[in-house]
Amino acid sequence: MNKLKNKNIVVTGGNGLLGNEFISFLNKEAATVINLEKNIVGDKHNINCDITDKNSVKDVIKFIIKNFGNIDGWVNNAYPRTEDWGNKFEDIKYESWKKNVDLQLGSVFLCCKLVLEHMKKNNYGSIVNIASIYGLVGPEFSIYEGTSLTTPAAYSAIKGGVINFSRYLASYYGKYGLRINCVSPGGIYNNQNKKFVNNYINNVPLKRMGIPGDISPAVSFLLSEDSSYITGQNLIVDGGWTCK
Repeated sequence: MNKLKNKNIVVTGGNGLLGNEFISFLNKEAATVINLEKNIVGDKHNINCDITDKNSVKDVIKFIIKNFGNIDGWVNNAYPRTEDWGNKFEDIKYESWKKNVDLQLGSVFLCCKLVLEHMKKNNYGSIVNIASIYGLVGPEFSIYEGTSLTTPAAYSAIKGGVINFSRYLASYYGKYGLRINCVSPGGIYNNQNKKFVNNYINNVPLKRMGIPGDISPAVSFLLSEDSSYITGQNLIVDGGWTCK
């Protein structure tokens, strides 16, 4: 406990399923956590920010530095997407594909670019980008059989891009003492269709879906001094899905 004491950590999308758990866990580790969300009534620790807008991100970084002094860690967790997100491949419009890549991969680029320039001045900082097992391996489409669920094609492209972009950043900013890593969760239980859940657990060695509490310790580890010599890595937390 208290491994992040005196550390200021920013989490984007902290009101979501994973983000809410990240904030709770990081608080238990004594971090000062700042949540960035769009369209919220904000306060000092919960700031209204559109991570797809350059000026919004610039303003929030200035606000955090003014009010907290510095930024020690940043978790790119937010998941902006269009209303037609989730369409089957045949039904994906080209315009939607471009928009989602821009919203998700573009926002990771924007946040990393701006916060790393601040961290570079201090020669200290850690970024954790939330990726996915589907950024590593192809989807197992059989788990969606008998349900209306699928995985969007753009998701695999975006998460794969996040993983390799993180490697690029780790190499580029390593000389400043900055660390950039990824965490790739497996499937997270969120009251999905029972058939899907059964299909999923039959395909994973630990025979259960993940929960947000499985992911937060990995994020905290990569933000802490326990991982001070780890950068450019992708920590997979998937119950063994990708070991097969």
